[in-house]
This record gives sequence, structure tokens and C-alpha cells, in this order.
Amino acid sequence: MLTIENLGKVFPGGTAALAGVSMQMAQGEIVSLLGPSGCGKSTLLRIAAGLIAPSSGRVEWTPPLEKGGIGVVFQDPTLMPWANSRRNVETPLRIAGVGARERHARAMEMLTLVGLENFSEAYPRTLSGGMKMRVSIARALVTRPPVLLLDEPFAALDEITRQQLNDDLLEICGKARLSVLFVTHSAAEAVYLSERILMMRARPGAIVNEIRINAPARRAEGFRHSPQFAAYCGQISTALRAAAA
Repeated sequence: MLTIENLGKVFPGGTAALAGVSMQMAQGEIVSLLGPSGCGKSTLLRIAAGLIAPSSGRVEWTPPLEKGGIGVVFQDPTLMPWANSRRNVETPLRIAGVGARERHARAMEMLTLVGLENFSEAYPRTLSGGMKMRVSIARALVTRPPVLLLDEPFAALDEITRQQLNDDLLEICGKARLSVLFVTHSAAEAVYLSERILMMRARPGAIVNEIRINAPARRAEGFRHSPQFAAYCGQISTALRAAAA
């Protein structure tokens, strides 16, 4: 579904963020980008989303995605404080000129998907960090995109909330049949969520290792405490140290 070939990015001032990045992502796949801080993970995700342009190389979506075909979620939920949950979720549809009745219906559909149908009239100041992130995910999905790109969306949350949202994300991806590119600093989170983990080296970033996680897409209860999970986490941690070096 996504093909990236020999991608490079040099920012004004001469900082080389990416050099020679090549990767692929299949339809319905969950792929995580992992690497040391500053290795260009977020830059790669933003280029894939079309938010910034590469300096060299090729990014191709097959088939080409229509407008609104990519949902993006960042670490900060960036909700409008003056709008309730439903109106925040409606925002992309309002920009696209969708009528009020359909906006309302689709926003409620997405809030139900993330388990917040009873908080549609709540304002961001009254929501917990995890609830705000659920609203942000609902907003990213309201255009019904086939692709979801996430840039460390759970990094600022406590561990219990983070694990719950990891479970919720897997359930949502299964229901919506999404293709997902996920940026994280956490080896454990990458193992839990991913079918494949792409390891990036220190700047200028490039993919230096690929680890496939051979576990059911719908993680069984207790997977986090299994020997298989611990072994994968150890393997990923070792690969991360090598990439940082």
C-alpha cells in the first residue's frame, strides 16, 4: 500500500534528517517506527502523511489516496478548548463542507467507536488525558480514512492508561480495517502493537533493521506477561542500542 524508496530530507540550515530511507507497508498492516531520539521518525511519518516534502526519493500510495484518506494523530491531542467532543470530531467534516446532519451522525459514530458516546457534549477541560486522546483518534477517523499515522500519541500518559489505549487501538484497527504507521520510543509498545518493527539509526535516519512479531493480530489477554513478549522486548532493546550506537 505504501512504498518509500531512497528517501532523503535536509532541512534549511543543512541538517540532514533522513538519508536513503526505503520501506513498504501492506494494506491492513500495523508497522512501528522505533529508534533513538532525533533519528527522524516523526519526519518520516510527516512525509508519508504529505505534511512536508522530501528532499529526494519517492513516496507512493497504491492505489493513490483520495483527499482525507490519511488520518494523523500527534502526541498532543490539539483539541479546541471552546468546542465539545462532538464538535472537535466534526472539524474535518466541517472544513470539507459536509452538512450538519451528516457531520453529527459521523462524529457520534466515531465517538462510539472509541467508547466516548456518553461524553459527546463534554469539553476538553473536563476530560482526562486518555479521553482527550480518544477524541483526537475519533477526529482522525471521522473522514473514514484507510490509513492512520500516529506520532507517539500515548507517550505523555500513565502506564495503565497507555496500555488500555494500546488495547483500544488494536480493537479499532480491527473494526475499521486500518493500515497503521506508528511512531514510538517504547520497545514494549512496539512489540505489543506491531506486526513489524522498523528500526532506525541515529541521524541521518535510515532503516537498519526489521523485526517481525509473530503473534496474533488480536493480542490475547496475558500476552504482555508471556515469555514470548519478554523475548521480543529483549530483542528489540538490543537492536535499539545497536541503532543508537
